[in-house]
Amino acid sequence: MNHQKDHIPKPHIALLIMLSALSPVALNIFIPSMPSLTASLNTNYTTSQLTLTLYLVALAFAQLILGPLSDKYGRRPVLLIGVAVYAVSSLACAFAFNIEQLITGRIFQAAGGCVGVVITRAIVRDLYDKNKAASIIGYMTMIMVLAPMSAPIIGGYIDQYADWRGSFYFVSLIGLIIFGYSFIKLHETNKNPIRDIDFVAMFKKYGILIRQKQYMGYIASLSFSSAVFFAFIADASRIATEQLGLLPSEYGYYFILVSLGYMLGNFLSGKFAQRLGNVKMIMYGNIVLSVGIIVLLYVNHIEFTHPFYLFIPMTFVACSNGIIIPSSMAEALSVRPDIAGSASGLAGFTQVASGAIATLIVGYFYDGSTTPMVATMLGAAVLSIFTFIVVIRKTAPLQNLN
Repeated sequence: MNHQKDHIPKPHIALLIMLSALSPVALNIFIPSMPSLTASLNTNYTTSQLTLTLYLVALAFAQLILGPLSDKYGRRPVLLIGVAVYAVSSLACAFAFNIEQLITGRIFQAAGGCVGVVITRAIVRDLYDKNKAASIIGYMTMIMVLAPMSAPIIGGYIDQYADWRGSFYFVSLIGLIIFGYSFIKLHETNKNPIRDIDFVAMFKKYGILIRQKQYMGYIASLSFSSAVFFAFIADASRIATEQLGLLPSEYGYYFILVSLGYMLGNFLSGKFAQRLGNVKMIMYGNIVLSVGIIVLLYVNHIEFTHPFYLFIPMTFVACSNGIIIPSSMAEALSVRPDIAGSASGLAGFTQVASGAIATLIVGYFYDGSTTPMVATMLGAAVLSIFTFIVVIRKTAPLQNLN
């Protein structure tokens, strides 16, 4: 098998990194523009938030089907079609004349951009042994953090000096460039395509996992902690621009604190998870999450009067995400290692879907205040802590708790 891998032309890691950044860039470059597009398209903020919510819904469902499609039809055609859909739908978003057209474009943009996350990981597994693959996926994951860090700054400046449509022109151009690069440099890496996609068998595996209490506990842990973050994303740009008077570009700079918090959490996970065990890391992550939420509740009580009041608590929350998510995912995939692929797909779906639900709740209860955002973050944080105390501590192996 290794001999066969050596004869497959390997794409440059830069191409894989660019592909993996497509979806997070499209998600985050757009956030600073949400207040301005609300006015531009003559809609309300609740409706405009559907451009975020339904993006996440499409991203969640796409994760379930793109992998199997590439197993049958090959990595290259599925990836090229996905990137093409991403570029064209991004351009369609730029030409949207009403909010319905924009929402539709965002759904296709998410589904197309998802190939950058799903298919590139499959390509890496096709080409490298597990140790080398882990190293390359580590680089790609790092970009998944750096892309959200820089994208709001770029989007903020584009919105400030052009308008919200400029961000979609930008990501469409990026998509076209990456499509051309992929068309020339990316060869087919799936040399053993499956004959048929057995969706019945696939969903049976999901049914097996759902009945595993331990698995569902870990999935709930990473999903609820992620929902805290997405609840913040749903309303942070409006609070920053309308209540704190920040320019869209300034929002992007403050958002760096959030990205740094997430990077710190991932660093702590890498340094201490093996020594302390995943279950203890989840516990410590929930402690950090509690600190962030307590600070957020306090500053919300005295009112947000400075950007740091909004972004410092969120830095703690992002750090907790960086601690909780890797350990929860690792434990979840270890419950049934014989179907780890299905476990990973279901975990990714649940994580993104929970984020979509959080943004939907914030939008539905939007009243012009910070209360819907803060209340949703609090609720998701309480559920994350509850999951650890009630489910994980009771089902985890004893050696992981001591």
